[in-house]
Amino acid sequence: MTDLLHHARVSRGQFLRMMGGLAAATLATTACSTRPETTATTGGGGATTELKFIGVADQKAPMDELAAAYGKATPTVRLTASYAPTDQVQTSLRTQLGAGNAPDLHVVYPGNGSAMSMTQIAQAGLLADLSAQAWTKTIPAGFKPAFQLDGKTYLYSAGSSVIGAVYNKKVFQQAGIDAPPTTWSEFLAVCDKLKKAGVTPIALGAQTPWVTQLITYALVPSTVYAKDPTFDDKQLAGQATFAGSGWHQALEMYLELQKRGYFNDKPNGTTFEQQTAMVATGKAGMAVQVSAVLPDFRKAAASPDDLSMFPLPGADDAAQVWIPAGVVVGLGAAAKGRNVEQAKAFIDFLGRQENINAWAKAIAAIPLTQDASSTIDPAVQSFLPFTKDRAVPFMDQRWPNAEVQPVHFAVVQELLAGDSTIDEALKKMDEAYRK
Repeated sequence: MTDLLHHARVSRGQFLRMMGGLAAATLATTACSTRPETTATTGGGGATTELKFIGVADQKAPMDELAAAYGKATPTVRLTASYAPTDQVQTSLRTQLGAGNAPDLHVVYPGNGSAMSMTQIAQAGLLADLSAQAWTKTIPAGFKPAFQLDGKTYLYSAGSSVIGAVYNKKVFQQAGIDAPPTTWSEFLAVCDKLKKAGVTPIALGAQTPWVTQLITYALVPSTVYAKDPTFDDKQLAGQATFAGSGWHQALEMYLELQKRGYFNDKPNGTTFEQQTAMVATGKAGMAVQVSAVLPDFRKAAASPDDLSMFPLPGADDAAQVWIPAGVVVGLGAAAKGRNVEQAKAFIDFLGRQENINAWAKAIAAIPLTQDASSTIDPAVQSFLPFTKDRAVPFMDQRWPNAEVQPVHFAVVQELLAGDSTIDEALKKMDEAYRK
């Protein structure tokens, strides 16, 4: 285990202690400017600095709001933003960074485990150090490995999100479902009722690669970590594998949903946007998703109040149901960008408590730090009892390299297509993990 990897990891104990404190107080789009176009000079004759930002779709709502507020406070800066699907930024943006032509500000994923994760980019010297900013002193101890490498902060994120089932309450009621399920057997029974009511139980947009991982991420906390909270440490030490763990059971459960006919036809040909529309319009009862995209589902619905979330129960004993919860996707400043200081100043603005609150509210997240004006979206309230001692970080945040995640995407698509077995899929993941 290298020192870099050691500093990038958060222990389950640290995470659970921190999340307990929180519980007591969680895509292709076109390029667009977050402010109206301005001239090259301000009213006083000063030059205007244009900051370019590349992000992912679920960052658009908070960035629109906060970039506009920053523009009013700092008229000499204009922020222009564009957004791309997650799989594209993992490749094209990472290539830009390596070539030295990155935007001033860009999306960064917490911890380790993907090509655009904080650890991967920071250890390459491509992220500016944010450690001097006041907000970095308030990062909860258990979250520091998601933000920091070798004690320095390189990522801004407004809080934490959860993965669970986004569901249409009206569709559930029409199918005679009075309350969300709390066990796996109850969940299967809910799916059966929806199917008999003529509704697709679960919309799955597996054509969009990052969507493929979410059902496994939702189940693995119960099938792996509820039984062995130290699984990550053992895996890093070479004492545990995907193939020899509850990951096998989670993928069996994933495929059971398909075998029972609970997914839409051709999930590998269905996009995230189509998945969203199916649930929002009542053609499907639910979709397993991260809470950060809940606003997308609400925007697509005739009545936003029809949509809420519940934890996906991955065990038949409700007391053994655990959930995934992790730091939401954030942003950083390019160390080699043209406007590093201005980019860092914008991030410092985002770190003010009122702006942490605004960002978290826009994506249904739990604010990183909280004050009297902080709010938690009612849709994620049902997850809070789990955060005290039954929540784990998103799996990829502790993987040792950027190879495992894309392999996970691919093997799920292969499993859904009937082109692979679970044993073959987990063997590929273990091989990627050891690289």
